[in-house]
Amino acid sequence: MLLLYDGLCPLCNGAVRFILRHDRRGAVRFAPLESAAGREARRRHGVPDDADSLVLLVDGIDGTQRALLRSDAVLALLDVIGGLWSVLLLFRVAPRPFRDALYSFIARRRYRWFGRYDACPLPPTEHRSRFLE
Repeated sequence: MLLLYDGLCPLCNGAVRFILRHDRRGAVRFAPLESAAGREARRRHGVPDDADSLVLLVDGIDGTQRALLRSDAVLALLDVIGGLWSVLLLFRVAPRPFRDALYSFIARRRYRWFGRYDACPLPPTEHRSRFLE
């Protein structure tokens, strides 16, 4: 499982740190959208360059990968994390257009609300093996 995230966004980087703390199995790997690995994965899955979303690449039963975007990506990540966070999976009952509208509302304002890094922060040393460049 590979999570592509906006490496310049403090909110997205906070989400990555959250996942690193709570993903006890180490199931999720990471790559900034802006990295070579991120660009290649976006190209391979037809995700546009201007995607303002987390992109979660998950392996299917048939061995193929598929891309989950916006609220579907967030819900899949909560499922991986498990524990008490699984309560938030109740949002799956909400229609996807509603969930994605809320996601997009936050995504469009994330730089205004949380700022923007000049460069993608380096991952914590103990987790560098989980990041692709």
